[in-house]
Amino acid sequence: MPPLSYHHLFEHGSDPNSPPLLLLHGTGGDEHDLLPLGRALSPGSALLSPRGNVSERGAPRFFARLGEGRFDPAEVTQRTHELADFITAATTRHGLDCRQLIAVGFSNGANIAATLLQLRPESLAGAVLLRAMVVLDQPAAAGSLAGKRVLLASGTGDPIVPGDHPARLAALLRAGGATVTLQSTAASHGLAAADIAAAKIFLADR
Repeated sequence: MPPLSYHHLFEHGSDPNSPPLLLLHGTGGDEHDLLPLGRALSPGSALLSPRGNVSERGAPRFFARLGEGRFDPAEVTQRTHELADFITAATTRHGLDCRQLIAVGFSNGANIAATLLQLRPESLAGAVLLRAMVVLDQPAAAGSLAGKRVLLASGTGDPIVPGDHPARLAALLRAGGATVTLQSTAASHGLAAADIAAAKIFLADR
């Protein structure tokens, strides 16, 4: 069997009723970063955690940036399709059902989870987007996200994500039929206890 295109870790689930989670780290993270979060959010879930293939001065990412909050749409699109192809191959190899796969992404990882929903909606059943911004300013295709649920958790004091981006991103995903819950917390770019609590409730409410 050929090697998969992303270095990754996989943990088998212990509860078949818990959805498998795709863990997508932020800038400078790796495949280990979100494993404790995944275990805490949904005990019993299988965990698939890839490492971003792009390096920003040695810091792994899932796509490049031209500057703070500036991106090349063509490069983002290319990287999104690469990750979607990995998801297809990895879920097959590890015996997961991508129709149940929920992305849990932080920062850059949340951003590529959002672009997966916009460009390759069949890759995910839904997502927990922690500190996501608008990267591709285009609505999801009509009906492409019907039946999919998204939690979009933002911090009111976040210096990286512009204040209007959570609502704008929610509108882009709702255009595809997604049910989007906006969670706003008095926090910076880092995660707060309220984010964890909201994500646990979201994942348990199926």
